[in-house]
Amino acid sequence: MSGNHIDDRTPVLVGVGQISQRVDRGEPAVEPAELMAMAATTAFADAGAPGLARNVDSIRVMNILSWPYRDPGAAVAARIGASPSHTGLTVMGGNYPQTMVNRACVDIASGAVDVVVVCGAEAWRSRSAARAEGGLGWEVQADDVRPTEIYGGNDPDLSSPAEVARGVFMPIQVYPMFDVALRAHLGLGVHEHRQRLGDLWSRFSAVAATNPHAWIQQEFTPDEVATASASNRMVGFPYTKLMNSNNNVEQGAAVVLCSAGAARAAGVPTDRWVFPHAGTDAHDHWYLSERWDLHSSPAVRLAGGRLFELAGVGADDIAHVDLYSCFPSAVQIAAGELGLGIDRQLTVTGGMSFAGGPWNNYVTHSVATMADVVRNDEGSVGLVSGNGGYVTKHSFGLYSTRPPANPYRWENCQGAVDALPKRSAAEEFAGAATLETYTVMHGREAPETALGACLTPDGQRVWVRSSDPSLMAELETRECVGAAVTVDGDGTLHLGD
Repeated sequence: MSGNHIDDRTPVLVGVGQISQRVDRGEPAVEPAELMAMAATTAFADAGAPGLARNVDSIRVMNILSWPYRDPGAAVAARIGASPSHTGLTVMGGNYPQTMVNRACVDIASGAVDVVVVCGAEAWRSRSAARAEGGLGWEVQADDVRPTEIYGGNDPDLSSPAEVARGVFMPIQVYPMFDVALRAHLGLGVHEHRQRLGDLWSRFSAVAATNPHAWIQQEFTPDEVATASASNRMVGFPYTKLMNSNNNVEQGAAVVLCSAGAARAAGVPTDRWVFPHAGTDAHDHWYLSERWDLHSSPAVRLAGGRLFELAGVGADDIAHVDLYSCFPSAVQIAAGELGLGIDRQLTVTGGMSFAGGPWNNYVTHSVATMADVVRNDEGSVGLVSGNGGYVTKHSFGLYSTRPPANPYRWENCQGAVDALPKRSAAEEFAGAATLETYTVMHGREAPETALGACLTPDGQRVWVRSSDPSLMAELETRECVGAAVTVDGDGTLHLGD
């Protein structure tokens, strides 16, 4: 590919870097800022232009849970010899790496910046271990240090008061409820659904087994994934441990984006160039209580469809896919809304259970991996999706070594989503209702609490719970979605009317 005919303001992804610091195998703990710097240095080397670090205009970092840097971009800049005029930090959300790539492309195309680093890292294992040891001695920035910009600073809390009051606010509770709702919507039996989940996640593990950056490089059979065992306990029915995101990792990733003009000036070989073709963002109705149903995502459908329109492609044109994979329901819902078959491969990394789920930064790894995948399949198109919250916040991007037919375009599709109908929460409801979905949360020894959502006769949603062993056993052995139930004033669930 020749870059001579490409407009100077065209955004290009030129370098990627990924780091897995294997502290579980005796490697020393490395603080997140250093992990990010290592990944960025690798990305500049990958671009074939190590000196490009001196030209960085902006460093944009995913929210870091494992250490509270006030401006992690500044900490990274000092380590890589960069002097950016702008640093950015996101709030919480697995959508933000792709959102930051989209924003970087818009800023590059407009001429606001020329070279941007998008990066993040987590050292959750070391941070957790250090709590009992008085800390790790990692960098602490002065109180007056601040990033230039906070992305997503106006995001409200992800859970409504009605949800929090009933104890429904953890992803490990909510995502299995999505899957039970999807099971009922598809008309699958409990055993058939378990097989579907095992097959899907087994295929993800097969990709991780060949990914040099994956945390768990092991292929699991469908039965090993789906069957509860001493090493793979049930967490939130129907999810075993292997179906949950693995955040107990030490990983960092970075991608370098720049204008085609800056890439040429820095001497980046054109065989390193990957073109972002288009991007979109949107969020579903913010609170779970407001969603019309709990098995779909209108925001994915609308933003994904618009992404394809902006790039002039269809679902069948997408050769490579990495869907956000915190839990199987996130993948299944996104695949369905995007028109992608569930039987095709939907990851290039191996997903967050196996490749690793470094909290908000997973998608930086998926973008980095996708860049290498499309480099090795010249002219193909790859799709990356990000997801924050409870299938709440969504971001999409398309990548190819083939230059886009039209200049890069990004669109916020929120208006179309906001126009869709909403439900409301019935906070003090008591009486007859219909069970909409549920999960059973397990302790290490036994099931502990059933959680669910019901629809009242007038269509409001009420959150319910029960610790009745016989009820929990029934929920796990037969289809109870659609059953007539009774709800007490405190939200206690009873099967039957």
